[in-house]
Amino acid sequence: MSLHSDGLNESPVNPLPATVMILVLVMALVEGAFMLGARGIIGGPEAIGWRLNAIQDYGFSARALAWMVETGTLRGDFLIRFVTYPFVHSGFTHFIFAAVMTLAMGKFVGERMGQVALVILFFGSCVLGASVYTVMAPDAPGLIGAFPGVYGLIGGFTCLLWLRLGEVGAQQAQAFTLIGLLLGIQLVFGVLFGGGPDWIADIGGFVAGFFMSFLLLPGALLRLRDKLRRS
Repeated sequence: MSLHSDGLNESPVNPLPATVMILVLVMALVEGAFMLGARGIIGGPEAIGWRLNAIQDYGFSARALAWMVETGTLRGDFLIRFVTYPFVHSGFTHFIFAAVMTLAMGKFVGERMGQVALVILFFGSCVLGASVYTVMAPDAPGLIGAFPGVYGLIGGFTCLLWLRLGEVGAQQAQAFTLIGLLLGIQLVFGVLFGGGPDWIADIGGFVAGFFMSFLLLPGALLRLRDKLRRS
């Protein structure tokens, strides 16, 4: 009797999409370097300041983007921050929450949209989330962490669920339960412990992810057009 035919050699857990693993691996390597450097294990004495230096050199700066817009000047060292800031976190807790949510949302979205779409969704949400952050809070502190991209993946998840609920005739507002819950938790933590305007970039990432998904999901635009015609 064939093991393959019995399904005994199949993994009980679906593997994570490779792009999701790569994104989280890069986050982990960066965070690991910061932690080891801060403990003097690698890099020598100057490694203690690696995290702060990375925030200054690779974190997104709303003021820098506003300056480029005002002067009409493009600088590569400013533009690269759009895609580097998601990999720099303020500490291990910040990193681990971002990594876990990237894995969870990335698996769901990647399996249904494809890995190329997932990468576009993640980085597109980071870029658009940071852009909204600049417009709404141009004098705010620098932006770091993967959460705008994570919220973009949540936007993709919400889009998929919204379309699915529409197909079965269910109440589509239910699709926004997760984002509502997360924003509620974020509001409570902000009130209790204080916080900056990072939530602006998170919401911007979510909105970007939700609407980009209509372009990235095969057949989504056709389904949306049919729904609008019926309504």
